[in-house]
Amino acid sequence: MLLRYFYDERLAQASYLVGCVKTGEAMVVDPERDIAPYLQLAAKEGLRITHVTETHIHADFVSGSRELAAATGATIYLSDMGDANWKYQYAHEPNTGRTSSSKCAINTVLVTEGDSWLVGNIKVDVLHTPGHTPEHISFMITDTAGANQPMGVFTGDFLFVGDVGRPDLLEAAAGLMGTAEPGAHRQFQTVQRFKTLPDYLQIWPAHGAGSACGKALGAIPSTTLGYEKLFNPAFQIDEEEAFVKWLLAGQPEAPRYFAQMKKVNKEGPALLKELPKPQALDRAAIDHLVTKGAFVADLRGRTDYAAANIPGTISIPERKDFSTFVGWFIDYAKPFYFVTPSATAVDELLMALRSIGIDNVAGYALPETVSGKTDKLPEWSAQELATRLSQNGIVVIDVRNKSEYLEEHIRGARHIHLGALPKYLDQIPHDHTVITNCASGYRSQIAASLLRSRGFTNVVTLRDGKELWSQAVETVSGVN
Repeated sequence: MLLRYFYDERLAQASYLVGCVKTGEAMVVDPERDIAPYLQLAAKEGLRITHVTETHIHADFVSGSRELAAATGATIYLSDMGDANWKYQYAHEPNTGRTSSSKCAINTVLVTEGDSWLVGNIKVDVLHTPGHTPEHISFMITDTAGANQPMGVFTGDFLFVGDVGRPDLLEAAAGLMGTAEPGAHRQFQTVQRFKTLPDYLQIWPAHGAGSACGKALGAIPSTTLGYEKLFNPAFQIDEEEAFVKWLLAGQPEAPRYFAQMKKVNKEGPALLKELPKPQALDRAAIDHLVTKGAFVADLRGRTDYAAANIPGTISIPERKDFSTFVGWFIDYAKPFYFVTPSATAVDELLMALRSIGIDNVAGYALPETVSGKTDKLPEWSAQELATRLSQNGIVVIDVRNKSEYLEEHIRGARHIHLGALPKYLDQIPHDHTVITNCASGYRSQIAASLLRSRGFTNVVTLRDGKELWSQAVETVSGVN
């Protein structure tokens, strides 16, 4: 048996290839949309990808199952468990190629609790593990060539290192009200079931630290069930109501794009070859788009944007998780445009955007288009804020997560989460100086540029992070 781990740092998402060396067959679990790494590894190891599967309808990235099956001819194994509202729609289509331009018929098999199949000598057993979502399943793996007992479990978004999956995404992201608490109860029952399984089982989760699918995920790639029984808080709570209360408390804000991911992965994502290719745009085109209200993101570095930017563009500096911030604001029904840090970065940025379903990327502009009439983004240091904060008319908006704000914030600062900022524009004064702040200056720059694009002229970003402003400015803990 061969097992390989893949990790996308942009999305804190893990996927796996498990193969039988003897027969040359392999299965990929929870693949991402960029399938090149799986194809390259399979070719290197002399394997054929014959099976593709996923643990549930993902909310935080576009599944690569259809993409991989179309490229390899593999069969997709999907959950047929859970609520009828969240069944895989494309699994029931006679030809899941999706459009007339996709001629490949993709084979799908719907599976339920107790089903099993072989990938060469590797046995895969399906366990229904609801809680994070109603249809969630896990895969118990046995290498029958050398053992008659399972080695480990691909737990998807049920069990992480140090945490379990949040049960509130259907409610918080997809708008299915009344689903969070029942999901928490189901998660409790799933945890109780796993308490009865052998401690030696290896646990291979679908996410690591930084994912919004839980609140305290560990940073190491795998664990054992015995270790989780000892140290994972979810396994320490024996009373169901106490567990539900603990699990629902303190979950991070659900990114707005999660609702779109649920829809896309349920219906079946488009194949990458079907997507339009973005066009290179000049300055006149960008100015016209901004005038028409198009969303144009400037992905150049923070200092580059602050020094000179095209008026009306929004600063979302490229870093490993930049696409998740684009996802807070994107309108999936409209074309998306961006200013690239360099010509060589376009393909990589495009894949990162498409990983969260931003498929209608209509155009991009090279950094040299940022010339002619430009804006500067006003910035203050922590010391400048400390000096001016006592002046009348300064409004501080803290755009961090609520948990960060409650831990410590600038006295008098108002909390508006970055992703919710567009909803509260009418509550932000135009006749006062508004300064945005966060933990590092990254989110506050996004917020300031967003406000300026919406007509706020007296906006400043606090460029210094928490380690500086917490020393220079009076802060408080808890609700002000």
